[in-house]
Amino acid sequence: MSVLFVDLVGFTSLSQSRDAEDVHELLTRYFEVCSSLVERYGGTVEKFIGDAVMAVWGAPVAQEDDAERAVRTALDIVAAVAALGAEVGASGLAARGGVLTGEAAVTIGATGQGMVAGDLVNTASRVQSAAEPGTVLVGDSTRRATEDAGVHELKGKDEPLQLYRALRVVAGVGGLMKSEGLEPPFVGRDRELKLVKELFHASTEARRAQLVQVTGIAGIGKSRLVWEFFKYMDGLRSTYLWHRGRCLAYGEGVTYWALAEMVRGRAGIIEGEERASAGDKLRTALDEFLPDPEDRRFVEPRLAQLIGLEERVSSDRQELFSAWRLFFERLADVTPVVLVFEDMQWADPSLLEFLGLLLERSRNHPIFVMALARPETAAAALGATHRNATFIHLEPLSSEEMRELLAGFAPGLPADLTDRILERAEGVPLYAVETVRMLLDRGLLVEEGPVYRPTGHVGFLEVPESLHALIAARLDGLAPGERRLVQTASVLGKSFTKHALAALASEEGDALDGILASLVAKEVLTIHADPRSSERGQYGFVQDLMRTVAYDTLSLHARRRLHPQA
Repeated sequence: MSVLFVDLVGFTSLSQSRDAEDVHELLTRYFEVCSSLVERYGGTVEKFIGDAVMAVWGAPVAQEDDAERAVRTALDIVAAVAALGAEVGASGLAARGGVLTGEAAVTIGATGQGMVAGDLVNTASRVQSAAEPGTVLVGDSTRRATEDAGVHELKGKDEPLQLYRALRVVAGVGGLMKSEGLEPPFVGRDRELKLVKELFHASTEARRAQLVQVTGIAGIGKSRLVWEFFKYMDGLRSTYLWHRGRCLAYGEGVTYWALAEMVRGRAGIIEGEERASAGDKLRTALDEFLPDPEDRRFVEPRLAQLIGLEERVSSDRQELFSAWRLFFERLADVTPVVLVFEDMQWADPSLLEFLGLLLERSRNHPIFVMALARPETAAAALGATHRNATFIHLEPLSSEEMRELLAGFAPGLPADLTDRILERAEGVPLYAVETVRMLLDRGLLVEEGPVYRPTGHVGFLEVPESLHALIAARLDGLAPGERRLVQTASVLGKSFTKHALAALASEEGDALDGILASLVAKEVLTIHADPRSSERGQYGFVQDLMRTVAYDTLSLHARRRLHPQA
């Protein structure tokens, strides 16, 4: 069982300087926020004590991720209270939380106060008291998701207790898709993430389709916003059907590639899987989500055509659209559906037409569409004529936010180096992140305990002016074999199989494995671990811009040789 205590800090002084009705309204909103978040993560509010809240997970039925859900709730409550304080002009208002996991006495059948008792409850309350305002402390059982906060002596406890500070969610439930390398902190986009969450919950509660259009220049944080939204969604009590696909810039059969990726992921089909096996998985998925035999007979061949299992079942585009739309509607009849389209600047007009049709004719279904695009493209105006469409444009981060980003990503950087990086980055997070990674690649920056120190004359390093030049400089800093393999991989696209790369590359066996491992360690490549993706197990570029720049450095002769092989 996991017990959460949350307490308000600064509320007493605030109540003394404000009207009693205003204070009561503020406290009511605080309790409503706490109750909503606890319920959203599958917990139960045990009681309210003054301005403190106690909630429990695992009573009467325990789940394996109770502790994780409790910590997620605590982090969200702390953030919500900070936002509430800013909204009402109470900058000193903050929350602090404590989470402990262990055994406690549970009164079966009891509701509300008195359901849970024991030393675990008392200790959790004292853990909360030890936390600084705006922070969450947890016990040893959740240490893998937290940062060490030292040993604390708690009132009434004979022995000091080892506590850890929870900073942020870094992966899906159970560590799913956790980054093995450096992940910069999420800064400057809290309002945008809050808006996306609110729009999603409004869509599910009203059972209506919703489009969220996110635009911004390359490297500004569109994909990171989606990643934070995914981590949030993955921790909720309720289940949702998550789909993600990307539009390709070139190639054959890419008109509906993003949509095909989503269907393959839902059916558990790996890209390139044998046709017979893929067909069986598609039928199994349709049996699960389309109970009507007539629906299945209509949808199956047209979905098979979409993912390349059938050849030209229908040439009537509207008929295909109707079948694909029916598939997502039936999914939404079971549970809300999320569709995330990346790189929509490359979207074919036919895909945009289908999305428009989906949003219009399936508007009474809980289908939540997120479309990421660079500005000033046709896709960026996708929702201009649609109801329930919201536009989010990501602006460059402020200087203070960029400093917070660097301090969290690579703490300890010299002030002069930080200033130079920020001057060149001009508020674009990826510029700053890639500059630090380049310094690490070249051995000019090393990790010493909790901080990063320069090893040489970093002050004389010319930080490239543009992101294209920055990435090109990073590629030039790789070993010759690594750079050659990256260039070869760029011909295969943003993601690729090891088998495909081996067919094009000169390296074989252990040599290829060693270079791939090195490139993953240097965060040039990554391994897709999302079990919902049709590309799971494949390698991919951490940034699509990395692939683009690598491809641009290939000679025309090399392209003529590699493309036919690919």
